[in-house]
Amino acid sequence: MTKTSGSPATRGGRRRRLLLLAAALVAAGSWVAWKHETEGLKLAAGAPVVKLVVPPGASAEAIGRKLAAEGLVRHPVVFRFLVRSRELGGQLKAGEYALEGPLSLEGILTLLARGDVVRNEITIPEGRTLKEAAALLAAQGIAPAGFLELARDPRLIRDLDPEAADLEGYLFPDTYEIPLTADPAAALARRMVQRFREVIGPEQQRIVAKELTVRQVVILASLVELETAATVERPRIAAVFLNRLEKRMLLQTDPTIIYALKRDGRWDGNIRRRDLEMDSPYNTYRHAGLPPGPIGSPGREAIQAVLDPVETRELYFVSRNDGTHKFSETLVEHNRAVDRYQRRRRGS
Repeated sequence: MTKTSGSPATRGGRRRRLLLLAAALVAAGSWVAWKHETEGLKLAAGAPVVKLVVPPGASAEAIGRKLAAEGLVRHPVVFRFLVRSRELGGQLKAGEYALEGPLSLEGILTLLARGDVVRNEITIPEGRTLKEAAALLAAQGIAPAGFLELARDPRLIRDLDPEAADLEGYLFPDTYEIPLTADPAAALARRMVQRFREVIGPEQQRIVAKELTVRQVVILASLVELETAATVERPRIAAVFLNRLEKRMLLQTDPTIIYALKRDGRWDGNIRRRDLEMDSPYNTYRHAGLPPGPIGSPGREAIQAVLDPVETRELYFVSRNDGTHKFSETLVEHNRAVDRYQRRRRGS
């Protein structure tokens, strides 16, 4: 009689147990591999920082491809599965990330879900011209071509200022996050115009009540902005300009001379006597009324000063050489102040 190793039922049971054991080992191995891939360090402490840029609307797999290219995940599908398993689809934030160790794939996902982006910002100070703002962009490594092209097109502001030849004065000075677009400079210019609209919008009724146009307010505010950095003086400076306009007096403000010299490429930091006679529509020592356009971008406080000037009969002011001004109602008083603060100083 031939001996057998057991009944068919017994042999079948053994095979099932072996298959279950193999499946368990495979599952355990897969789990270990998954844990290693997702929770193991992808960036060790002290490793070079990895820059990751996530464009708006990027899918989990697209982000996974970027991570795979940096060696931070074996395959983009792994990252996609991780996003699904954490139910974070559609919640990953666009922006620029600086990935710094120690960091796992789970940690990277957490950063993307929280939106811990690098804040690439630029500040455009009050009073800057279009060209000066473009130069600030260039200094930060942003090609300003798109900015200047858009800034020279008045269509973005034409509804508020039909006479505008460009966007001078309408690119609101502020701190902005640099957009993640193909042309961040152009996108920034659009955002600056939008910011101007947000600031000027609530003031429209007051502008009309004062029988001014948006253009006149912006021109006057640009003069105020560049005449003084002292916030407390701005409503007083604005009042002097408005008083002089009412009396049809020349504004005689130096910032317009500086602007004219800059436009001609002749500004070297000094105003000379001959410059006061220059043939420019921006020369308010020769031409009455407002200059042809804004001479820079005024901030909110300068705009408010034009809309809410102090009540005064003052027509003159002169620098005290300490950041403030001496104001006068008459030419006699003004000449005394000039002699005290300017002529004697030059002679000393």
